[in-house]
Amino acid sequence: MVSTDADLLWSPSPSRIANSNVTAFLRWLGRERGLSFADYAELWRWSTTDLPAFWSAVWEFYGLDAVTGYEQVLGDPSMPGATWFHGARLNFAERCFARATEDRPAIVALSEDGSPVEISWEQLRCQVAALAAALREMGVGPGDRVAGYLPNTPHAVVALLASAAVGAVWTVCSPDFGTPSVLARLRQARPKVLLAADGYRHGGKEFDRRADVSAIVDGLPTVRHLVAIDHLHPSPAGPPWPERPGVTGHAWSELLGRKAQLSFADVPFDHPLWLLWSSGTTGVPKGIVHGHGGIVVELLKALGLGADLRAEDRFLFHTSTSWMVWNFMVAGLLHGATVVLYDGSPTHPDINGVWRAAERTRATMVGVGAAYLVAAEKAQAHPAADTDLSAVRSILQTGSSLPPSTWRWAYDRLAPDAWLQSICGGTDICSVLAGGSPLLPVRAARIPCPALGVALAAWDPAGRPVVGQQGELVVTAPLPSMPLHFLDDPDGQRYRASYFDTYPGVWRHGDWVTVDADLTVVVAGRSDSTLNRMGVRMGSADVYAVVEQFPEIADSLVIGAELPEGRYRMPLFVVPAAGERFDDALRERIVAAIRHQLSPRHVPDDIVPVAAVPRTPTGKKLEVPVKRILQGAAVVEVCAAGSVTHPEMLDWFAEFAATW
Repeated sequence: MVSTDADLLWSPSPSRIANSNVTAFLRWLGRERGLSFADYAELWRWSTTDLPAFWSAVWEFYGLDAVTGYEQVLGDPSMPGATWFHGARLNFAERCFARATEDRPAIVALSEDGSPVEISWEQLRCQVAALAAALREMGVGPGDRVAGYLPNTPHAVVALLASAAVGAVWTVCSPDFGTPSVLARLRQARPKVLLAADGYRHGGKEFDRRADVSAIVDGLPTVRHLVAIDHLHPSPAGPPWPERPGVTGHAWSELLGRKAQLSFADVPFDHPLWLLWSSGTTGVPKGIVHGHGGIVVELLKALGLGADLRAEDRFLFHTSTSWMVWNFMVAGLLHGATVVLYDGSPTHPDINGVWRAAERTRATMVGVGAAYLVAAEKAQAHPAADTDLSAVRSILQTGSSLPPSTWRWAYDRLAPDAWLQSICGGTDICSVLAGGSPLLPVRAARIPCPALGVALAAWDPAGRPVVGQQGELVVTAPLPSMPLHFLDDPDGQRYRASYFDTYPGVWRHGDWVTVDADLTVVVAGRSDSTLNRMGVRMGSADVYAVVEQFPEIADSLVIGAELPEGRYRMPLFVVPAAGERFDDALRERIVAAIRHQLSPRHVPDDIVPVAAVPRTPTGKKLEVPVKRILQGAAVVEVCAAGSVTHPEMLDWFAEFAATW
């Protein structure tokens, strides 16, 4: 696809380019390495073909050479199993405090109805020191696991940093997860300590979770200590809750009231840092283990040289603690930036909830999911007129593809002067595969470039690179933050099956993508839920971009299902907007639009109104689980309990499948 001037939405000014982190990096490369590059494309190609040179440059540019030495940048480059910075020793928590300053707060925390609360770097240091000392007293040491059941509040940041400081492995579930979903994850983690909040606030309501905490503790036989956080019901004089024989209770306020010196475990580069979890929508959630060093060097690069995060920024990402972008946001501390924690609904008190949070905290970089922007567009919201977003210089969007109309809405109604960064990445690497660059313009519906250091390409089924054509998104060279391993996968079979079975030695990410000659990237949806009509593969995102332009349609889900006896059905499920009636006339208009804007092959076999589209907690549509249900799989086989919104719809799809 060739971009036109009509697609152009934003271009970086000369001053923005000159003052960007990546321009500073280019100057450093010229001064220290004698290297020069004509443009971003040339820089990217070098970064993906001379991995030792690029990653050692990132290492030195961010001052890690003053922290620790190493024997070799990249030992064995094979995937899986690449070894990075052998001999280096560094601690994620220590690096998060490396740029501490009293000029700016470390954290700004905000609830739906409260005032922003600032936590200084010194206050954060004291709290992390106190909790780390308490964890050590509980017998927690390097390699032990510490789990959280926590909302997006400072408690979670302190707990992560304290766990990392002692060398323990951190994992967390948001309290909006159902108890079965929490146990499906944390039982695998086998934590020694659980830190749990008594509830959370969302949409103007309070949700008491004390009974759930009791059930979770009962379901985790390895837990020996419970740290109770009275988030909704402050009672500093009261006893910890709940109580279970063999589990010692501690009050958060009591532990943090102690004074202690902050010290950091001296751990190797590949020491486990945290456990992230797959969505659990295709079976038992997979525990993905990342290392201290890989996360530090990758997120210094991704946030600094890609997203252009700076020390003076206030970085807000609307997220729960269960989405990897929470970890991505907390890593803003590596850059000395202020992390903004919003504990609340994005649509409270109205659709502009996130933007009101940004206004109240003077956030400069704001991250949101694609579904939120699409909903705001459909609601005809005008945040630029209704809120003061003058501090916002960049907006990050992720979670799924963004329709072209929503890109334009963002520049018309949201932040006309801001840099909109659409990023594609994932829990798997806890980072970005493709995104923006402050050196490049923004065009509608196109991600500007692969990230530096990411050897991204589109491949056909035979493993041949394709340019300007849709193919499998692959990464042909290793990244420092690729998983160390999966939990309880001693021979690596599940890990290999997840990424390397299709193209041995090459990472297959599971998305359909088009990479053009100018390096712009278009993601068309998950490749394992591909629409395949008469041998022609199509991305579901193309269908959504057409269907969801209709004001009468609030949401949609398209499925291509291979059925017995060689049959193939492609139904489209649509959620009518509030107050709208779905009838034959609307159905015919949808068919005509798909036929005209896409092709006759894209026209679905059925268009069926439904009450809701089930999604993961991060907003992704459940294309693969619904496809499997339509192919005859039982609901319990395809989706872990508590891991989706509108779970009742899965039973509806099972009943629908019985009518085929």
